[in-house]
This record gives sequence, C-alpha cells and structure tokens, in this order.
Amino acid sequence: MLTDICASIRNYFCQDRDKHFGRFTISGGSIAPLDFLKEGQYFRIVGSVFNDGVHQYPMVDLKDETFDGAVWAMSVPPAFIALTDDIRAWSDEAKKADSPYVSESYPNGYSYTKATRANGAPMTWQSVFADRLNRWRKI
Repeated sequence: MLTDICASIRNYFCQDRDKHFGRFTISGGSIAPLDFLKEGQYFRIVGSVFNDGVHQYPMVDLKDETFDGAVWAMSVPPAFIALTDDIRAWSDEAKKADSPYVSESYPNGYSYTKATRANGAPMTWQSVFADRLNRWRKI
C-alpha cells in the first residue's frame, strides 16, 4: 500500500543523491546487500520486471531477477508511516464491509445509497485522507 500512497502524492521521500542506478540482483528473495540502505529503511525499486515498488530493507520475499534500474533510498518520516497505517486500517475495514452501499431498499423497486463525499464523489482512501496527505503531496 505504501507504493500506492507515495505514487498518489508523488512523493517517495528521496533526493536525487539517494537514487542509485545500475545492475541489481535479487536472489533468494533478497536484494544483494546495499551499503547505502540501513536495516528498517524504506526503498523504492524502479526498472524491475517483478519487484517495482516500495519495500523495507532487508526484504526477503522479492522475486529473483537481475535488472538494470534504480534503487532509491527513502527517508520516510515516522508521522507518514503512522498515517499509512491509518489508511491501511481504513482500507481493510472498507474491504470487510458486506456491501459497498450505505443503504439498500426494495419498497418501490430497488434503490441504494453509496457512501459519498459532499460533492457526490465516492469515498476512497485518497478522499478520506486528503487533508492529512496534503502535507506531503508534491505537485
């Protein structure tokens, strides 16, 4: 989910100097030791066939491959990680709902009401958390 959130706000918490380009090998589900990543640090893989996205180092369930691309060392603030936990929890609850509808009725034919914002747009994690995400959004 962190990959989707970072893409949505166009922010991977990475400076140009933290983008490392070259040939990378993933073997046994782990990317070869990278001296620029610290344990627990988030990183983004770009240019991989199977593993593009945001991961946390060390990762042990990547798909084995060798690729020419980039690994971005990310500096993700703890407050942002807490927000992503909130988004994940909201999304998990939304998926558990028996129905995507707030109400359904059959009195004079079928009718339903979906959860929407004031403007009628559907409720998504992007809309529900927009105010909190704007702090980190890049244009």
